[in-house]
Amino acid sequence: MDKNQGYSILKAVMLENGRGFALGHHPTAPSPYVTWACYDDEKGQRQYEWGHYGNDLNAMEKDFADRVQDYQRLYKVKVVQVEAPCLYKYYSTQRPVDIGTFPKPPHNAPDEIVNYDQRVPVEGGAFLAWGHLTYTKPLTEKQAADYELRPAPVISELRRERGGRPRPIAEQLKAAQREAQEQRAPDAPKKKAPDRGDR
Repeated sequence: MDKNQGYSILKAVMLENGRGFALGHHPTAPSPYVTWACYDDEKGQRQYEWGHYGNDLNAMEKDFADRVQDYQRLYKVKVVQVEAPCLYKYYSTQRPVDIGTFPKPPHNAPDEIVNYDQRVPVEGGAFLAWGHLTYTKPLTEKQAADYELRPAPVISELRRERGGRPRPIAEQLKAAQREAQEQRAPDAPKKKAPDRGDR
């Protein structure tokens, strides 16, 4: 979790133009909550400026949302990333989480590391995992793939539209087979064999 002037960053929103806003909390400060404008400098270090300080969390969350919306309206930019402690969850499906089994990108160390006693079903039985890690910012696909980590899927991807039960394995296999067929290259043309007569 990132910190600035003793304030722990509770959440941040980054926009298309590299600018963003953050909400922070410092329990012993005279004004325990703050919203800042922020950006990442050329070294990738987050810089904070233009703080609005307050005592009420609800009021400061509203200030945070208002600042993001006002900036988006003024500069016509979209949100590209939302950051918050433990927001991005990744499962270790091949081994327990240990030294050297997970990425530690600069300015994005894991917020939480949890090992299970054994390999257990997760996400409603969709797959098995030895444990999970959570990060404030998302990992790249390459970072997750290099350590064989599987991002926690959106629940709607794993569940039927009705009933909320996990999709049966047979249904998941059929869907994967259909997808593979759609992406398959066309068959090569067959060669005609010469007629061998009645040999």
